[in-house]
Amino acid sequence: MRGGSGHLGDWVSAAAAAVQLMTRVPLPFASAWNERVARRSIAFYPLAGLVVGVLVGSFYWGLSLLLPPSAASAIVVAAWVWVTGGLHLDGWMDTADALGSNRSRERMLEIMKDPRVGAMGVAAGVLLLLGKYAFVLSLLEYTAAGSLNLAAAVACVPIVARAFAPWAVALWPYAGGSGGMGAAMRSAGPRHALASAAVGAACLAAALALFGSGDPLFMLPIALAGAALAALTGAVMAAWLSRRFGGLTGDAYGALIEGIELALLLALVASGNT
Repeated sequence: MRGGSGHLGDWVSAAAAAVQLMTRVPLPFASAWNERVARRSIAFYPLAGLVVGVLVGSFYWGLSLLLPPSAASAIVVAAWVWVTGGLHLDGWMDTADALGSNRSRERMLEIMKDPRVGAMGVAAGVLLLLGKYAFVLSLLEYTAAGSLNLAAAVACVPIVARAFAPWAVALWPYAGGSGGMGAAMRSAGPRHALASAAVGAACLAAALALFGSGDPLFMLPIALAGAALAALTGAVMAAWLSRRFGGLTGDAYGALIEGIELALLLALVASGNT
């Protein structure tokens, strides 16, 4: 039987693995990597989202005080891409290349594995970044500089988006074959997704507390609405991609995260314009 310290060590390694996989933030140690750690790491995807959200929210808040909205928005989006290492953006573009090819299911899966990016992938990447820039710009223009409530809301977007990914892993079949990072996580189940929901709730609370909006009761319905929208957007996207590819892949998980982030930002813009 495994000792308690070994069991705890696996979970610590899983948390570190999630942060190392999904962000560029350096950790002072290298996490162990095996199938068990890979499976458990999906529970900590929202923790990686917290790391991304804290950086993005801080840039949003600080730059809104220092720069015009257009310049601030460009830097916020650039920081967003940098801290993730473009991992999910790559998945978004590869998925767009496959879908835009109008080929057979088998050929689309081959295209997704190709390290080269085609015209459809480039176009999809440009449109995604343009959308994020426009939505962040709109938020900066709608609200007073230094709005902690909006900074907290923006910080929550990466957390909520990554909290859906474990559900996609657990509820839809995997079509990426025996290779790749997604294959190591395909045995994760609903209990890991439920664990990610608990971690996500804790990360949302941490983000709201860190930015100190001073009005948690105001932010709670926004967080709940964001979670509902993420679940709806993610489920629709996952079902459609699974039907096209015969399941999901590592690239599809990245595309889901990017699509949910875009939908959440759009919803923030729409709610601020009413």
